[in-house]
Parts: sequence; C-alpha cells; structure tokens
Amino acid sequence: MTTNDPRAVVIRYVEAVRDGDAAVIHDSFSEDATWHYPGSLPVSKVWRGRDEIINDFLGSMGTVFVPGTLEIELVSTIAEGDRVVAEWTSKAETVQGGTYDNRCLGIYTVRDGKIVSVVEYADTHHVAATLFAGDALPR
Repeated sequence: MTTNDPRAVVIRYVEAVRDGDAAVIHDSFSEDATWHYPGSLPVSKVWRGRDEIINDFLGSMGTVFVPGTLEIELVSTIAEGDRVVAEWTSKAETVQGGTYDNRCLGIYTVRDGKIVSVVEYADTHHVAATLFAGDALPR
C-alpha cells in the first residue's frame, strides 16, 4: 500500500518497525532523508540518507536489544500539513541485562509519500544508562 497522506505514512512506518518489516521501513524514507537524534550519546547526530538511517542508526540500535524482546506501541499522532508528530513507547530487554522502557516523540516531515526528515526526542538519560553505560560521554 502506497499513500501520500503524511499521517498514514508515519503510522505505516512505526507499525513496520514494530513488526520488523524491513521492506516497508526502507520504502518509508526518501533517499536523501535526515534523522536528527539530539543529545550527547554515541548515536546523537544528524544521520543523512536512507541507507545511513536504516543501516547505521536504526541497525545499530537493534544490536543493543535481546532479539525478540522489542515492543513498540504507537500512542498518538498529530498531523498538520506535511508534518506529523508521533509519540510511541519502546520496551525491550538489553544485551547488557537491563530493561529499556522509554517514551519517545518524533517530528516527521513527509513529502510525496516518503519521510524526508525526523527529529526524535526521548529520555536520553535513560538511553545512556540502559543502552550506553560507560559509552555515553559528552562529545
């Protein structure tokens, strides 16, 4: 299913992440998309391009969770024009033996049925403590 409705594009993307649907995740982004993850974590920066976002950013985040434990739940969306604000929860067991339980918010810009930019906000203190203990030094 292809749609140009920005809210539907974002919902489809979040559901694909939840379901592990790599083809839909790939199809959701424009080739030159950006993803900004603010903060001072090892993953905090502006990720540029679909391949870097999927392979390097999202792919690296997948390696810190015990396979099969990640649970994503879309809480809400608000859309205005080409911008969609999505709120979701992420829960998983970490490979370091901890429990990741975070509430996240992303501001998505969608054009021509593709995500062209994301700015994601989360509890970065929790991310540092559960996913990057010892690595999350200010840059």
